Amino acid sequence: MRIAAIRAALGVLLAATASAGGAQRLPRIVSINPCVDTVLVRVADPRQIAAISHYSQDPRATSIPLATAMRFKAISGTAEEVVALSPDLVIAGGHVDPATIGALKRLRIKLVQLPVPTTIAENNAQIRTIAQSAGQGARGDRLVAQVDAAVRAAAPSAGASATPALIWQGGGLVPGSGTLSDDMLRAAGFRNLSASYGLKQWDILPLEYLVARPPRVLLSVGAVNPNDRLLGHSVLQRLKGRMAIRVYPDRLMQCGGPIVIDAVRRLAAIRRSL
Repeated sequence: MRIAAIRAALGVLLAATASAGGAQRLPRIVSINPCVDTVLVRVADPRQIAAISHYSQDPRATSIPLATAMRFKAISGTAEEVVALSPDLVIAGGHVDPATIGALKRLRIKLVQLPVPTTIAENNAQIRTIAQSAGQGARGDRLVAQVDAAVRAAAPSAGASATPALIWQGGGLVPGSGTLSDDMLRAAGFRNLSASYGLKQWDILPLEYLVARPPRVLLSVGAVNPNDRLLGHSVLQRLKGRMAIRVYPDRLMQCGGPIVIDAVRRLAAIRRSL
């Protein structure tokens, strides 16, 4: 259903690429979502990008190289900022300020909102949607082909058992079933233990549960920080013989798009190192 909704949005996007004479032209696009930015900078011509999200110029939040992000104007997504740029199209995430939505409707500026993808297939559908909205469908197809190639390369050998694993964020936050992280774990030969602990889609795993049944691999988001209240707990140190702790870079959790390529490569490298 989610993929169908994304494809349905494509009809709206394509309308922005037609000129009065019927010939296709390249639209000017504003992105107010950092995850849209990751795709847009890969598939659109730089002159098409009127602005990107200010998060992409924040070293703590960006999912694209800072040198790339600094080439573009960055905005916070207010109605005034967007309208001042007179774009043909605005692409955003699922949550947009109602004032911005109202202003875009009044000025008849196209707005497309894309949900957070929960599978690699949904991620690829969004790449194609963004690329085609920019009049760059072929570039989107090439990027999807690169994602698919990375996923195939990360897959375990036939008949290999899935490795029990958890992704562990600050304070014990764990992505569970119905998340892109869960789908990438599966693609790279892991079995996400989140559901077996009774956790929801995004949930906190109590330390006692982890100690009682540790995964084969604990993927620590960011650096392996001994100051983390849970990760630095002495009881976890006694599990080292049963549980491997590996660094999983924070940027691999922030967005999908082309980030999936780096994520599955990292996961495959971790699995092969065990």
